[in-house]
Amino acid sequence: MFRSYFVIALRSLLKNGVYSFINIAGLSIGMVCTIFILLWVADERSWDNFHEKKNRLYRVHINALGDQGIQTQRAVPLGLWEGLKEERDIAHVVPTDWGRDYLLTVGDKKFYKHGYYVAEDFLTMFSFPVVQGPPAPQLTDPSTLVITESTARALFGNEPALGKVVRVDDRVDLKVSGVIKDVPNNSTFVFDCLLPFSTYMIREPWTKTALSEWGNSSFNMYVEFAEGADPQAIEDRVKGIIKKHEANTTAEVTFLPMERWRLYGEFKEGKSATGTIVYVRMFTIIAIFILVIACINFMNLATARSERRAREVGIRKSVGSRRKDLIFQFLGETFFITLLAFVIALGLAESLLPFYNLLVDKTLFIDYGNPWLWLASFGVIVFTAFLSGSYPALYLSSFRPAAVLKGRLQTGKDGSTPRKVMVIGQFFFSIVLIISTAVIYQQLNHLRTRPTGYDVDRLITIGANGDIPKNFDAIKRDLLASGAAESVTKSSSPITSIYGFVDVVWPGKFEDQRKSFAVVGTDYDYTKTLHVKMLQGRDFSPTVNDSLSIIINETARDYIGFKNPIGEKLTTGDRTYTVVGVTEDVIMAYPHRPVDPTIVVYDPGWVTDVTVRLSASQPIGQSMTRIEGVFKKYNPAYPFLYQFTEDEFNRKFTDMQRIGRLANVFAGLAILISCLGLFGLAAFTAEQRTKEIGIRKVLGATISNVVVLLSTDFTRLILLAFVFAAPLGWWFMNQWLADYDYRISISWWIIAGSGVLTLLLALVTVIFQAVKAAKANPVKSLRSE
Repeated sequence: MFRSYFVIALRSLLKNGVYSFINIAGLSIGMVCTIFILLWVADERSWDNFHEKKNRLYRVHINALGDQGIQTQRAVPLGLWEGLKEERDIAHVVPTDWGRDYLLTVGDKKFYKHGYYVAEDFLTMFSFPVVQGPPAPQLTDPSTLVITESTARALFGNEPALGKVVRVDDRVDLKVSGVIKDVPNNSTFVFDCLLPFSTYMIREPWTKTALSEWGNSSFNMYVEFAEGADPQAIEDRVKGIIKKHEANTTAEVTFLPMERWRLYGEFKEGKSATGTIVYVRMFTIIAIFILVIACINFMNLATARSERRAREVGIRKSVGSRRKDLIFQFLGETFFITLLAFVIALGLAESLLPFYNLLVDKTLFIDYGNPWLWLASFGVIVFTAFLSGSYPALYLSSFRPAAVLKGRLQTGKDGSTPRKVMVIGQFFFSIVLIISTAVIYQQLNHLRTRPTGYDVDRLITIGANGDIPKNFDAIKRDLLASGAAESVTKSSSPITSIYGFVDVVWPGKFEDQRKSFAVVGTDYDYTKTLHVKMLQGRDFSPTVNDSLSIIINETARDYIGFKNPIGEKLTTGDRTYTVVGVTEDVIMAYPHRPVDPTIVVYDPGWVTDVTVRLSASQPIGQSMTRIEGVFKKYNPAYPFLYQFTEDEFNRKFTDMQRIGRLANVFAGLAILISCLGLFGLAAFTAEQRTKEIGIRKVLGATISNVVVLLSTDFTRLILLAFVFAAPLGWWFMNQWLADYDYRISISWWIIAGSGVLTLLLALVTVIFQAVKAAKANPVKSLRSE
């Protein structure tokens, strides 16, 4: 019996080559999209799963009440390190810095490697397998460091790295106390080396002071709860710890479990609410949409061509076949076609995976040894086969043998209405996807064109490493003298980032007003170099003692409520500053969020980056050659590395651009699958109405008359799909835009344009078949009459 079913299915495929191709192509494309999306979704959901204690690891955050609700930040005071250790249900506490690139030198080998300063229990808490050294190097000795396998190979080749000395930043020699496996791609922590936090305190004395500065929030912090501990009970006990050490603060400690770091990293009113999970859900829905569209194609073509198999059904029923036998046969055929489509899809996925990885910036692969892969594959095949074949099987098996054998099969409305509903469903999903991609593109463009508050043109940033800080004045002098630089400054963070927050107090401050402001330490010519507009007052000047001067941005001015801010007093820590200037708001962190209240202090010793405005009178290549020469002169131990600020700013949109490209690709494929089905359906409709078209041509109908005749029905269906899809697409994308403080309003033309584009693509598909039918010789079509 099964052999007979297989032979019949194969003959049916070969006999109807065009329709078989459309069915298999549609299902294969739908399955390729599903495979790619599910690989991406699985990767996003797998982040940090390799940590053995994942369910007990938490990141520390601070909630602070302000006049716009509860604000949450990751940057926390270092004092929490000792404060949280006193909690009985917290097993370990680890502070870290924000990570940066370090120059690692062994002999003539020099490499920039990314690393973190971490406290001693880091490798006890987090599961990074050790391949050389003790099982969990404690990182207590300030003369040691831990490196990854690839870093060890780069520095020492195939020789054992344990105990070898590495010079870090050409300032300190550290001995390798452990080598760990390379960090997986799906890890929150990405690093090549780990340095003890005690080394950080020796190299950066301000960190020691920060231990007692509860208003200085400049660190990341992680905790491990004791096994079986109640996270909420712990939070309730420790959330007020900052208030014990800092007067007049609303800051409270809160914890975010590791399982939510990747997908739910965005907070609303002090609670973890959203994040990458939005895109995970979006693309899961898209995968279902595309698979359903492909299944609808199959159902449409199978039922549309029911007359071709009506006699087969009649004969089978007349010789004793029961309806359930026929249903089983047709479902089996569908399963065979689906299995064939899946094999093709798997081959296509393997061949296209390198290009897909470039698109999503991941290293995804199909793990054939994973039993979950085969279970998921079986689920997709069964789901697709059942969804595609259920309606055709029920429809075909319902034919009455007496009627079909006498040639009285009437498909009429009973046969065409479900097909019309399915066509509407296909294009409903397609229009929703087109609206979504159009809105994502518009929002991205809106964010990228948002005024930044500074000029990115010809602006570069160089890390202030090695001897740059002590030789800065000479470097600045030579750069200006060379004609390569128009202006030069240094600061505690690049213009594209915020590295620190401090508590700020002012006369008349209300208790519920926010205290935590972003802070930047700068030297002279900061606003001049960045082309930041001064709204009031002045920039720091070498002719004035500005050690207790402060500049604020307009958001800080408006938030505090200063009408005439120049000369007003602000206090942070144990220092009181005088406001000497107000700058225009500058987007430093997130382009989609409001600008943080920001203070700029004159602190030449607090430097991480040098910013250079290239001269407009010289070619950029010539300027960069001269600038490189100056930096190599004063900092010879370090390779000259720089970043164009424009490139750094554009990187803020990388994730959103990637999502936009993915949405474009999948929306395009959804339209392609829909048009494939429409092509087959239009061909069948033209074939069904061959004699009608012949009679109309004999009676004087033109080609355009016939094209309009065959296109009108499909046009109505697509317009009806648009009527249903437009409000849903608008609502869905408005929900997505709600996460952006700086956002677009969805214009009517985006909705209308999506409908017009879909209609045009569908009409092109239908018109091709209509013109072909209209040009046919009516003599041939009427010969049998």
